[in-house]
Amino acid sequence: MPNQNNSLSHTKWMCKYHIVFTPKYRRKAIYGQYRDSIGQIIRQLCNYKGVEIIEGHLMPDHVHILVSIPPKYSVSQFMGYLKGKSSLMIFDKHANLKYKVGNRHFWAEGYYVSTVGLNEATIAKYIREQEAHDIAMDKVTEKEYEDPFKGSK
Repeated sequence: MPNQNNSLSHTKWMCKYHIVFTPKYRRKAIYGQYRDSIGQIIRQLCNYKGVEIIEGHLMPDHVHILVSIPPKYSVSQFMGYLKGKSSLMIFDKHANLKYKVGNRHFWAEGYYVSTVGLNEATIAKYIREQEAHDIAMDKVTEKEYEDPFKGSK
């Protein structure tokens, strides 16, 4: 699968990106009653543009996606489309959010993007297992530090 090339009329391409973006003020709005509809909206908008979602996960306060974007779109063009249209669709589907969020700005400005290259399997595994790792790290008890004034005896 790492050497799978896609094609347009005159090009062969393999452009994969790991993208992370957050709701405005990192609100924990993605979980709960909105999670399924946000996932559907993101999948629907990616299908409209011909973008393949290889791996994706909605965390409580951010979204991880591993996508294959055709070279006819820049990453910034695609992200502007995805965040702009998805926020409009989210507010249309959940009208009560406008009182919590306001001004139809659901997503924060900016995003993180990195090219994947041939590390696709590693990044897909990271996206799949990140939530379980975060939960495990939250359950770890705090380390008890020794008192520096009493010494180690």
